[in-house]
Amino acid sequence: MPKKIKPTGKQKSMFFLHFVIFAIGTVLSVMFYDKGVKGWAYPWHAWTIAAWGLCLLGHACIVYASIEDPGYDTYRQQQGKQ
Repeated sequence: MPKKIKPTGKQKSMFFLHFVIFAIGTVLSVMFYDKGVKGWAYPWHAWTIAAWGLCLLGHACIVYASIEDPGYDTYRQQQGKQ
């Protein structure tokens, strides 16, 4: 059974930085969403928040859910890269 790869401190800090910037960007885009618009305004910020949120989810999966690939060294040797 492949083992889970433990994230390094740098990986965790970069993910935390990504999360903080995402949170700030989300708050700012919601704050400026319908500034000065009377009536209905297209919710453009929802698309950027959703796309960025998916990227953040992917980043979390890479950092916290990575597992080792036991055949990776063999693959690298077959490709002549070691």
